[in-house]
Amino acid sequence: MTAVAYPIAVSAEAALVAPLGRAARQSQAAALAGEAVAFVTEAVGPAFASREAALDAYPGRLDDERPGRTAAVQPEDRFCQLRELAAQPPRRARAGQGMRPVYRDGRRWPEPLPPPQTVWRLSISYWRVGEAAQPVLAPPEPPARRGRAAAADPAALRRLAAEPLRPIKPQQPLDIGLFEFRPPEAPHIIMPDE
Repeated sequence: MTAVAYPIAVSAEAALVAPLGRAARQSQAAALAGEAVAFVTEAVGPAFASREAALDAYPGRLDDERPGRTAAVQPEDRFCQLRELAAQPPRRARAGQGMRPVYRDGRRWPEPLPPPQTVWRLSISYWRVGEAAQPVLAPPEPPARRGRAAAADPAALRRLAAEPLRPIKPQQPLDIGLFEFRPPEAPHIIMPDE
């Protein structure tokens, strides 16, 4: 099995046009670049209305299974991929305005919104070089549960509701009850004792 040789560059555009080299592993990429590298995947180039238009724009970089244009990329050159993305971010309902049942024409719920328009973009995976390779990490925020008491205004509550819940401490293993046991042939299962 051949490993993918990802390009080494300072940006996605440079990785697509003129990479510094190619490497399969981070240690190889760092040795070729002479400095720290990080593996990233970014969208590059324009957005296309159809998959066919995107395949026509990047011949030889992607597998093309269309009749008459069959092309297969070598395993070590599979660092590009087409992705279907929403053209615009989805509209959200305003706070407090969820979908309400209508009970009209024998239907309980209204017709759902039409699916969003989509576009096709080329996504490239590569080794990013230099200071750009080091991701800027924000300091960890306290879990949302701790700040709920301090948030009194609606804007602060919406901000807290939008952030993910993080546990305060790791989850403890499950306790085995008084009338439960682990069978010797399957110690990962807890069975009730009758």
